[in-house]
Amino acid sequence: MAVFSRAEIRKRRKKRARLKKKLSCRFCPEGVDKSPRPIYVDYKDLKTLRSLIDRDGKILSRRRTGTSSKWQRAVRQAVLRARFIGLLPYQSEE
Repeated sequence: MAVFSRAEIRKRRKKRARLKKKLSCRFCPEGVDKSPRPIYVDYKDLKTLRSLIDRDGKILSRRRTGTSSKWQRAVRQAVLRARFIGLLPYQSEE
C-alpha cells in the first residue's frame, strides 16, 4: 500500500473535485431553450420538493441541485405554496 504525503493527498483531492460531473436541470426536457411555457413545478409533488430542500427546511441552491435559473424560481414558488397549505414544514421538527 502506498503512503502519500499531505501535499500529495491535497493535490489528489483537488483533482477529484475538478472532475465532478456537471449537474443538469432535472426539469428541462432537452436544455434550457426548449422549456415549456408556462414554467410550472407542481407543489403537490412532495417527493420532488423534498429532494430540493435540506434537513433544516431551506431550499437548496442551484449549485447543489443543478436546477436552471428559470426552474429554480418555479421551485421556490412551489415550495412556498406547499408550506402555506401545510404540505411541507417551514422548519425541521427538532
